[in-house]
Amino acid sequence: MKLTQSLFAALIAGVAFGTAQAQTKWDMPTPYADANFHTKNVVQFANDVKAASGGKLEIVVHSNASLIKHPEIKRAVQTGQVNIGQILISVLANEDPIFAFDSNPFLAPNYAQAKKLLRVARPFVEKRLEAQGIKVLFAVPWPPQGLYTKTPLNSTDDLKGVKFRTYSPVTSDFAKRMGAIPTTVQVPEIPQAFLTGLVDAMITSGATGVNTQAWDYLKYYTDTEAFLPFNIVFVNKAGFAKLDKGLQKQIMKAAAEAEKQGWATSEAENEGYKKTMASHGITVQKPSEKLSAELNAIGKAMAEDWATKAGADAQAILKKLK
Repeated sequence: MKLTQSLFAALIAGVAFGTAQAQTKWDMPTPYADANFHTKNVVQFANDVKAASGGKLEIVVHSNASLIKHPEIKRAVQTGQVNIGQILISVLANEDPIFAFDSNPFLAPNYAQAKKLLRVARPFVEKRLEAQGIKVLFAVPWPPQGLYTKTPLNSTDDLKGVKFRTYSPVTSDFAKRMGAIPTTVQVPEIPQAFLTGLVDAMITSGATGVNTQAWDYLKYYTDTEAFLPFNIVFVNKAGFAKLDKGLQKQIMKAAAEAEKQGWATSEAENEGYKKTMASHGITVQKPSEKLSAELNAIGKAMAEDWATKAGADAQAILKKLK
């Protein structure tokens, strides 16, 4: 009897050990706060993966750049420091100009055109990242980008010499072309950067304006609808390949749903962000004819320069987009 009980206990311990071994935990850094819709979307994605896999894979989301800073997330995933992450794709533009496909002002300034842009650009972007050991799971756009200022904005002359918060090489170029002085500031540091005078203007979405309570540090939002930059969620290719095929399929199914839901949320909440800012005292306005003409000219020049820098792939994207 004692031998049987010992054998039974050993078997139970073996099953428990095997279950523990089968479970995998992935840490997932994201630059954005818990209230941001991108963060909420990846949290739901993580929950869906955990549920679908029966707990075999747990993805722990680390928000607000608390685990890894935004510029370092791609490298962390590439080297296997973490297995999954979320970034703004255009932060990689210095590495390869193809990653700036989404940030040419007025090339694809609404959701329908942005969806087409992603469709034609995605194969080129994914090919670059696959070669670096990274697999893209899904992509979700920010709402259209607008200009935030402390004083009324009627033309680009009003931005000459102004310290301008940027978040990517492309937005830095955009600032320079308007005569502003670009300063890279990550999302969590935006309020402090304005309140201390490090910057006095920026281009970003209504989502970021609301999440950082822009009414505490500026007065005007000019709804330029310049472009819709994309966030991507991606995994370490080798780490993904180590998972069993069934789990890989569950992840990709959850990713497809996260992409669909992310797009829907971005578009549905866009107008609400502007209403929220207005209710807190920010003047929300459309750009003047002069400003629109100036910005469109800048956007056209930037797209032409981008096509030259990024070469045949960029030219193919522009051709398919038209």
